[in-house]
Amino acid sequence: MTASYCPRRVPESLRRDIRGVSHHFTQWRGTPQADGPPLLLLHGFLDCGATFQFLADELAPARSLLAPDWRGFGESAWSPQGYWFPDYFADLEAILDSVAPGTPVDIVGHSMGGNVAMMYAGLRPERVRRLVSLEGFGLLTIAPERAPQRYREWLDQLREPEAASVFPSLEVFAGVLRKRNPRLPADRADFVARAWCEVLPDGRVRPRFDPAHKRVNPILYRREEAAACWAALRAPLLYVEGAESDFRSRLQGAGDPGRMREWVPQLEPRVVPAAGHMVHHDQPAAVARLIEEFLAG
Repeated sequence: MTASYCPRRVPESLRRDIRGVSHHFTQWRGTPQADGPPLLLLHGFLDCGATFQFLADELAPARSLLAPDWRGFGESAWSPQGYWFPDYFADLEAILDSVAPGTPVDIVGHSMGGNVAMMYAGLRPERVRRLVSLEGFGLLTIAPERAPQRYREWLDQLREPEAASVFPSLEVFAGVLRKRNPRLPADRADFVARAWCEVLPDGRVRPRFDPAHKRVNPILYRREEAAACWAALRAPLLYVEGAESDFRSRLQGAGDPGRMREWVPQLEPRVVPAAGHMVHHDQPAAVARLIEEFLAG
């Protein structure tokens, strides 16, 4: 049996209704003397807020942290009408209305969470004080002529709901995670497996996300629209990538810091050695140091 990861900061679970959907939050309390709203931690696709634990353990213990599970991920409720990217902007705004009304916040977002945060910070620049994007570089523009096929694929998928993936055990799933990411130590892989999965009565495990997320998105990604939102971003931006990640290369240069500075001149790029796309899982101490220095201004 793999040794379990032992958190140094004890997390708490919260539930709040966000725009009619029950959302789960993982909270790490700071010291009572800490001023201001919590640092918001936004997870990526198929992830959940609880796996920011490794980063939480390395950040200053005085700092309060709050990590929501996006709708349809982790322990948050599923959306019966499907999932649309603008919903995440509205969910984020409702979360801010709840935890930091009228106060600019600091946000750390990974991958999809970084993309949501960067665009939202352009839509509502007055609500974001400082922003950290961990491997959140946007996507490649999809050519308009692909639209008919994408709509057809989506309509076809609606006829047959996606089936949930099931694995024989937590140990097997943890092994799959380590095969995908050899940089992940065994105890962290075990922790992520437990955070990502629910155990079924027969001992098998099922990842905690709505299978509807597997459907193709019928709305094509238009990077020009995302860039227009980035251009309105006023908060300082820490732009972090893993040295061993292939994510930016898959964007064929579109996520290069030099090109991103065309829209966000205040962008500060950083590269974390010995880390891949899951940079906050691979090197949480190094990422925490970058975040603390950045937030200190």
